[in-house]
Amino acid sequence: MTEKTLPLSEEQLREIAEEFGTPFHLYDERGIRANMRRLSRAFAGLPDFKEYFAVKAAPNPYLLRILREEGAGADCSSLPELILAEKTGLRGREIVFTSNDTPAAEYRKAAELGAIINLDDLSHLPFLRETAGLPDLISFRYNPGPLRRGNAIIGQPEAAKYGLTKEQLFTGFEQARVWGVKRFGLHAMIISNELDPDYFLDTARMMFELAGELAGAGVPLEFINLGGGVGIPYRPEEQEVDLEYLGRETARLYAELITGRGLGSPRVAMECGRLMTGPFGWLVATVRHKKDIYKQYAGLDACMADLMRPALYGAYHHITPLGKTGAPYDHLYDVTGSLCENNDKFAIDRPLPLLERGDILVIHDTGAHGHAMGFNYNGKLRSKELLLGLDGRTRQIRRAETTDDYFATLDFTDFTGR
Repeated sequence: MTEKTLPLSEEQLREIAEEFGTPFHLYDERGIRANMRRLSRAFAGLPDFKEYFAVKAAPNPYLLRILREEGAGADCSSLPELILAEKTGLRGREIVFTSNDTPAAEYRKAAELGAIINLDDLSHLPFLRETAGLPDLISFRYNPGPLRRGNAIIGQPEAAKYGLTKEQLFTGFEQARVWGVKRFGLHAMIISNELDPDYFLDTARMMFELAGELAGAGVPLEFINLGGGVGIPYRPEEQEVDLEYLGRETARLYAELITGRGLGSPRVAMECGRLMTGPFGWLVATVRHKKDIYKQYAGLDACMADLMRPALYGAYHHITPLGKTGAPYDHLYDVTGSLCENNDKFAIDRPLPLLERGDILVIHDTGAHGHAMGFNYNGKLRSKELLLGLDGRTRQIRRAETTDDYFATLDFTDFTGR
């Protein structure tokens, strides 16, 4: 059975589980820092390249601070994410605000922080003007529709609710210019969790060619944000994206289509989330019960509230049972949680060694869209988050929720219980 690696020994993991109790999400600071440095090196051939970490992937200030120290900004999509970026020390052009169906208060906060505001719809331009005022720099999100394919996570572009058509894009830039905006950016986010690097090169080519068309219409771009969506190998047999190849070829396209055509030197940005933290997070849980009816079940003390990707997308997450090295993977288990929903499963018909109550399971690649997608359905409480630091010590960076948290937003002042 092909296994995935862990940042520490099984003995150390058991000690952490004993100290903090399961379930918990564990993040590896060393891995996150090294990965951010690798991305920066890979794209160093592009002018002023900037990674804006997609905060939605892992909205924890400790993780955001690690990435900020390595040169990343923040890609935010809501008021709480803007506040989180602010509390982490990010301001101004270190923040990109891209949202949809956006309330006025969020635009006002983005404007207050001096964030780059990236508009999702043509109608948002006059709305922004009325509610927060137009900044000196405006960006629009482009949706290429049937020109590009999407996937199950983000949908096909022509069916996705995001972005402007090409015609709307030109209209929006012209209107912004009429209203006094003098600096412009272009953005696209088309796919999610894609492992083919050539997909992103096709996106870069599309965006660089579009930049040429916009320049011809009198709209020179200050930056081009190529979006995120770079996938990670959730399955052991999958290959990670060759970032060095991707960066090198993107720089070649830039030289050909931007520099070579006299379009100046607009900055290039990306907004990867999953790529930056996904492989460096693990959900650690304990087998609470076993059940043997028409199938074999291993029920954990974690549930879909801790990791909903398998239920939402049918996503695969590799599972390592501690203490089973060398044991035959000769049992088929549905690995489940305790929600009153039959899709509360981390794995279906997964070959694993014989499991017993008390066994500790490590679910891999939960460092993005794991804890972040938690919820309180069925009264479930989200688990704690831990950080394995550079010094090898583990600290808690978010406590587990309590029943007091669950009831905190209810007003029982006039409630009689009748």
